[in-house]
Amino acid sequence: GVIEGRRVFANIIKYIKMGASSNFGNMFSVIGASIFLPFLPMLPLQLLANNLLYDISQTAIPTDNIDKEYLEKPRKWDIGDIRRFMVFIGPISSIFDYLTFGAMIFIFHSLTNANLFQTGWFVESLLTQTLIVHVIRSKKIPFLQTRASKPLMFTTAAIMAIGIYLPFSPFAKALHFTMLPLAFWPILLTILISYVGLTQIVKTWYIKKFGYN
Repeated sequence: GVIEGRRVFANIIKYIKMGASSNFGNMFSVIGASIFLPFLPMLPLQLLANNLLYDISQTAIPTDNIDKEYLEKPRKWDIGDIRRFMVFIGPISSIFDYLTFGAMIFIFHSLTNANLFQTGWFVESLLTQTLIVHVIRSKKIPFLQTRASKPLMFTTAAIMAIGIYLPFSPFAKALHFTMLPLAFWPILLTILISYVGLTQIVKTWYIKKFGYN
């Protein structure tokens, strides 16, 4: 019916906003890192694996819950809002990518160890862009005021677990991954929490200024 059509449209817009902002942020990170690194910030195979895993985590979006107020009236396609959302939200991920770069270089001395740098950024990149889905999917506070559908919760959690496991897995050598230092993980946790918090703040400001389309 009408409500189901609005639900489908809402999830389509949600996926486009997530994908556009994620790719826009990654573009800034890759360009910036390429300027000062003596090696590729992430190998082509690693980028493909990253994108594949992220896309798999998004396959459950059609099942996701929608805010009731979003379904109360018909919505229209607004490419301007999508572009604006991408510009405001996308670069936030680059801030935390650069913090990761700094940690990998100045704390873990990875300028002479390309595989270590690439492994660290792969894990951080995959976890941040997968986790942030839960912030972008609703105008409410994630996990407290709103929760994703069980399938989306499962796919995002599973992909994040796989991302953490890969450097320790039998696939690590083929993907040119290496073991990450123990101290990397509390730093990563801090980055994840900070990223979610800052994105929630910017999202709330964005909705007050431009609305929730």
